[in-house]
Amino acid sequence: MIRSELIQILANDNPELSPEEIEHIVDVFFNGITEHLAKGGRVEIRGFGAFSTRSRDARVGRNPRTGANVKVKAKRVPYFKPGKEIREHLNIEI
Repeated sequence: MIRSELIQILANDNPELSPEEIEHIVDVFFNGITEHLAKGGRVEIRGFGAFSTRSRDARVGRNPRTGANVKVKAKRVPYFKPGKEIREHLNIEI
């Protein structure tokens, strides 16, 4: 699912809201998660999962085109851990 599909689903479920209002709500939601993660926080949505960040050490990588060694700086990357309910739902026998 992409962002525009999410907005369309929310618009169909909430006809009393304008598309601009729904888009604003989605923006506020995702921006709130992003800002909290950028501050080093953790975001948990019960029944869905938890977003956090993990640190990656600096390393020497390789340019795939030239094969030359490249220094890759240390960085933080987003990490998602699914909740119990979502894991169970994904593994239902069909």
